[in-house]
Amino acid sequence: MPKIVFIDADGTTKEIHAEIGQSLMSAAVQNGIDAIAAECGGSCACGTCHCYIDGEWSDRLPAPEFQEQDMIECVVNPNERSRLSCQITVSAELDGLVVHLPAGQY
Repeated sequence: MPKIVFIDADGTTKEIHAEIGQSLMSAAVQNGIDAIAAECGGSCACGTCHCYIDGEWSDRLPAPEFQEQDMIECVVNPNERSRLSCQITVSAELDGLVVHLPAGQY
């Protein structure tokens, strides 16, 4: 199971192990990552699973599709590393992924 490192806005770090094939959002919710609200349940319709992919990892992920790009425009404090965790599928290649969490989703 790939290890994912979440870094909260206050610098608190939490490592989890995620199942291959599940969404990053699902793994976060199942492991008590409170900054990922996931209100729409992963249907790319709300932006409450917004996160920032660490710069070391951002080029290793597939580019966001149009619907995700559209939703990212609606989140609080988007930047070039913003992603919706519901749109990232955990794979063996993501072992060690570092994800920064926003201070808030609203």
